[in-house]
Amino acid sequence: MSFQIRQNEEKRTIELNGHVGFDSLPDQLVSKSVAQGFSFNILCVGETGVGKSTLMNTLFNTTFENEEASHYGNKVHLHPQTYELQESNVNLKLTIVHTVGFGDQINREESFKPILEYIDTQFEKYLEEELKIKRSLFSCHDTRIHACLYFIAPSGHSLKSLDLVTMKKLDSKVNIIPVIAKADTVNRSELDKLKIKIMSELVSNGVQIYQFPTEDEAVAEINSSMNTHLPFAVVGSVENVKVGNKLVKARLYPWGSVQVENENHCDFVKLREMLVRVNMEDLREQTHARHYELYRRCKLEEMGFKDTDPDSKSFSLQETYEAKRKEFLTDLQRKEEEMRQMFVNKVKEAEAELKEKEKELHERFEQLKRMHQEEKKTLEEKRRNLEEEMNAFNRRKVAAETLMGQAVQGGSQPFKKDKDKKKIEVHLLYRIEDEE
Repeated sequence: MSFQIRQNEEKRTIELNGHVGFDSLPDQLVSKSVAQGFSFNILCVGETGVGKSTLMNTLFNTTFENEEASHYGNKVHLHPQTYELQESNVNLKLTIVHTVGFGDQINREESFKPILEYIDTQFEKYLEEELKIKRSLFSCHDTRIHACLYFIAPSGHSLKSLDLVTMKKLDSKVNIIPVIAKADTVNRSELDKLKIKIMSELVSNGVQIYQFPTEDEAVAEINSSMNTHLPFAVVGSVENVKVGNKLVKARLYPWGSVQVENENHCDFVKLREMLVRVNMEDLREQTHARHYELYRRCKLEEMGFKDTDPDSKSFSLQETYEAKRKEFLTDLQRKEEEMRQMFVNKVKEAEAELKEKEKELHERFEQLKRMHQEEKKTLEEKRRNLEEEMNAFNRRKVAAETLMGQAVQGGSQPFKKDKDKKKIEVHLLYRIEDEE
């Protein structure tokens, strides 16, 4: 039995004769979602000391554990921390990722690479879970970055080249929300000019930042209005200051105070409304449907998978697997052959080098051997000469003693003087030499 599906079958709308109950589906989804809890991951990108940790503490009205970073790191590394938060009966698993050492190096050309690698690694983890035979997507911890708060230093009158390059590299992988940090250090007129300049540079350089959605009528008006306030100029503080008859979060200065939640002082309330209270779910959906989907598509295409057109041949997963397996084995064999050839060449080079060393050692040995033989010959010659001299000396000594004895025995008168004795000895020595 075969079935044929008509693609353009007309849909009919019919009326129900009574209550069925599927109108409770939204309530069921809400209950299930609340029971499972939610996860939200924020990436904070900005230079050291720009106020990232303080703003996170202010945003979620708590104090997160975070070590103070120094300005002397030789590279950028990302430090994720996960917290379990609860508000009313809603559980939120919040992960805050700090870019420690960002912008502190003299050479900043590759400062964005560790951030890209971290984002891709989280996508890779989720894709690996999706491709498992036994999956647990609902229970696994989703670590994909849902929002990137890019902190712009208020110094200067435009974006730094590091900011432009980094945001351009990140805009296809994460939802970027630019914020001007420590906005209380800039007066209102300069702040407005800085906002206009930043947005102009982002547009001219083709940087795609996150735009709050306006498709939903319920939030279209507020989101449309908030899009015009980007980038948000924010101030963070966890200190409670008494202003009038109430305590508010503010920063005290000799000339007065800057209230964090006063919209006339900064855009903190706007950021909190847009990020947490209105568009948190849209940020999660955009991450999954846009950024992760782009990464997933590119990865599957690299693996050889592809979609089929209606008029083309049907797609076979088995054929694709076999083709990729064959390609992988061929590539593996080629690499093995290259490594084997490389090993053989290395061995030949090592053998040639050892033979050369051996030849040098042999020549050195022969040279030392010749030197030893020459020295030995010289010493033998010296020894023979010395022995001849000793023999000659001994003969002279014996002859002298003999002549002395004969002279003493044959003399009729004793020597009167030592002078005569010495003359006789000299005469005898000359006589011995003449005899020799």
